[in-house]
Amino acid sequence: MTGLLSPKILAAPSTAATTGFDMLVSGVLTHKLLASAQRAYLGLGIGVGFGLAFALIAGLTRSGEAVVDGLVQIKRAIPTLALIPLGILWLGIGEAMKVALIATSVFIPVYINTHAGLRGIDLRYVELARTVGLGPADFLRRVAIPGALPGFFTGLRLAVTTCWTSLVVLEQINTTSGIGYLMSRARDYGQTDVMVVGLAVYAILGLVSDTVVRLLERKALAYRKVLGS
Repeated sequence: MTGLLSPKILAAPSTAATTGFDMLVSGVLTHKLLASAQRAYLGLGIGVGFGLAFALIAGLTRSGEAVVDGLVQIKRAIPTLALIPLGILWLGIGEAMKVALIATSVFIPVYINTHAGLRGIDLRYVELARTVGLGPADFLRRVAIPGALPGFFTGLRLAVTTCWTSLVVLEQINTTSGIGYLMSRARDYGQTDVMVVGLAVYAILGLVSDTVVRLLERKALAYRKVLGS
């Protein structure tokens, strides 16, 4: 705003705000936003589902622990974005590849933290469940899932952040819609104001998603406040 930086390097906040408002009014920003949100939340949902399922398998059975956990730890050491070349080879450069890689990146934090939550369940509750004769379904519903919820929500918060971080990169690859495509076109034309708008949208979406998860966590784990009081 003071003119110390050229607009070609970085647009002034007021310029970016004006550009963002104009794009919002014209409907361009809304269209790109919906495209990005669809990719992100579809990948998030798939990744969370698989992460939770595999964490339960590995956390509740010895065979699952032996088979699943080692493979997940190997995958954990490999950055998801390093799988982009293979993803393109296997799934092409369309939506399937982007959603699959987002789901893969989301899977890890959900699995790791949910699995840790299951392993951290007090053994007294497990022994009590055995004593009163709880079946597998009742044990899962009354002991395992409630015990894993704190870890699951921690993983979910990390997953939401990872989801948007992956999307930023993936939307630079052969897309014709989404915030990443908007930023890629803006880069070609040197429109730093549009690029700043795109970054701001990613930040807002990440913050809103994290806030929603925190609200869900507070509601689901409300019993902890009651026990603490």
